[in-house]
Amino acid sequence: MRPADPKAILRKLKPGKDGRLPIAEAALAAALLDPVGVRASDHLEEALSHLDGIVADARALLDRGEQDVDLAAAALNHAILERSGYEGDSESYDDLRNANLFRVIERRRGLPVALGILYMHVGRALGLAVDGLAFPGHFMLRLETESARCIIDPFFGGMQRDAAGLRDLLKSMQGPEAELEPRFYEPVADMDVLIRLQNNLKMRLMQGERHAEASTVLETMLMIAPKDAGLWREAGLLSMHTGNYRAALTALGNYVDMVPPGPDRREMEALMAGLRRKLN
Repeated sequence: MRPADPKAILRKLKPGKDGRLPIAEAALAAALLDPVGVRASDHLEEALSHLDGIVADARALLDRGEQDVDLAAAALNHAILERSGYEGDSESYDDLRNANLFRVIERRRGLPVALGILYMHVGRALGLAVDGLAFPGHFMLRLETESARCIIDPFFGGMQRDAAGLRDLLKSMQGPEAELEPRFYEPVADMDVLIRLQNNLKMRLMQGERHAEASTVLETMLMIAPKDAGLWREAGLLSMHTGNYRAALTALGNYVDMVPPGPDRREMEALMAGLRRKLN
């Protein structure tokens, strides 16, 4: 039996040497802590059973030991997009539901990173190497077999992106001067993928000035990545903004304990001193 407590799931996350995690389970656990998107009907086991069905559909299309990267990509696309009906939500991209994996499963629509997590889960269950990439502004996947690799865009119909297509996409997002860099092809740790998913939710809440809810999302992010000093700093400043001075002191205290001496640390220490005076 998998643990039912989403906080326990996230706090016990421990990546392997390859940086991989039970990523769908972790994303669903985070979704259960979503301050705006969670529902009483959301159950981890039911969602994972649905994903198991997708895995079975994809497995049926692959011969045992299949190592053709194009056939492997086609099997993932068929099972996830065609049979299960998932697609990128280009019509209501900023909908908060697109960053909650339960709502993505319910609506069969989501952000690139949310759909990418489905590909990662299904592909790995089949023994395939599927990882998120450090491509800026748009989440991409690398599918690799023993003989070849390809880059998949989970948002745009699971299409394969070659260098020319990636360059065009990059320029459309960052301007005509933007160029591809080797680091854009590098795989990222699953922890970073989960943080990227939660950051989409947090950013949209911040843009809507829903600061208390954004603070709750930051708490979830810190369960996933408790050693991320930048998240502690952000959590502290946001708690200070919402008037939760004790939480701000705790978060900023964790930040200054993690970073070396420098101007920003001194600035945060000065803020902490001011908060202590307000609490006294």
